[in-house]
Amino acid sequence: MLNGKRILLVIGGGIAAFKSLELIRLIRKSGGSVTPVLTRAAQEFVTPLSASALAADKVYTDLFDLTDEAEMGHIELSRSADLVVVCPATADFIAKMAGGHADDLASTLLMATDTPVMIAPAMNVRMWLHPANQRNIATLKADGIARTGPDEGDMACGEFGPGRLAEPQDILDAILARLANGPLSGKHIILTSGPTHEPIDPVRYIANRSSGAQGAALASALVRLGARVSFITGPATVPPPPGVAVTRVETADQMLNAVQAVLPADAAIFAAAVADWHVTDASTGKIKKDKTGKPPALKLAENPDILATVAKMKNRPGLVIGFAAETDDVLANATAKRKRKGCDWIVANDVSPETGIMGGDENAVTVIDDNGAETWPRAAKHDVARRLAGRIAEALK
Repeated sequence: MLNGKRILLVIGGGIAAFKSLELIRLIRKSGGSVTPVLTRAAQEFVTPLSASALAADKVYTDLFDLTDEAEMGHIELSRSADLVVVCPATADFIAKMAGGHADDLASTLLMATDTPVMIAPAMNVRMWLHPANQRNIATLKADGIARTGPDEGDMACGEFGPGRLAEPQDILDAILARLANGPLSGKHIILTSGPTHEPIDPVRYIANRSSGAQGAALASALVRLGARVSFITGPATVPPPPGVAVTRVETADQMLNAVQAVLPADAAIFAAAVADWHVTDASTGKIKKDKTGKPPALKLAENPDILATVAKMKNRPGLVIGFAAETDDVLANATAKRKRKGCDWIVANDVSPETGIMGGDENAVTVIDDNGAETWPRAAKHDVARRLAGRIAEALK
């Protein structure tokens, strides 16, 4: 976790500033320490007293405070942390950073620091999408400044779209990834997630109901333990978590190529629900109904078996894990699949419609390995992910 890590938290002036207080709590709960710096505008939304009480540390607000400058000058303050986090990073503050302004304590700290910096933007959707803001974001990226979010959703102004501050837990995950020192630190893990879409024509495709929720939750849990995660996702409805290297694909062929491109790895986890077949003669134009009313004849071919391909490679990862989504004879079918594919573990679950697991928020899994089958009680997918990530960390010691 963040044991011994020091975070300098610059709180910008926006309605989302209240979430920075929850972020302080989460950082401290993870073992880190927080030194808050509030801009003048931030103090219109949260008080220095609130930030100080949660951080159990002094709050800094004024560039020209003679006591602060005597005890801990802004240069020393800017370099005493392991990471500087700006949350929320408003459009105005991002513009200051991109332009190299230093007209208050917060902006001066950022100009004076040689510590890694990460921003969590929050602003109105039109402000986020404005060309000037996008130019500033590109400038900060080129300067090596990391970013988490923004999310898409409802905003305090009543509009909807990108610009909403990432949730505090997601920001913490991004901080953990940046300062990774957990049991999986130094380990590279490949994780596939979501469905694949196999085209029939430009507007139709073969797919399944996978949301990608379990894969995203597992990726987040692995990042929290310090892993470097290559996250290869089909067109899932659940977005990738912060802190992972994302490769987006559509088809099974593309997914296999993406996996091979990021090898070698210490572990490979195949949580994606890959379509078993593809249309060999997919149309380049939309297929129209003909006068007979007969449906078109689709010629299908088997997709590459990504799990088996990687499990049988000479330079296979040390731990290869497959997922088995079954509706009948779950244990028997999953056990047979593990043997057939040549993987180390199979994570099996019952996705019969009545379970609500496919596309739902919960999962009930059985982990099958050389020692037999271990059935876990039904739980939230995030809880299943944390338990599975811990088991993976033990296996990769």
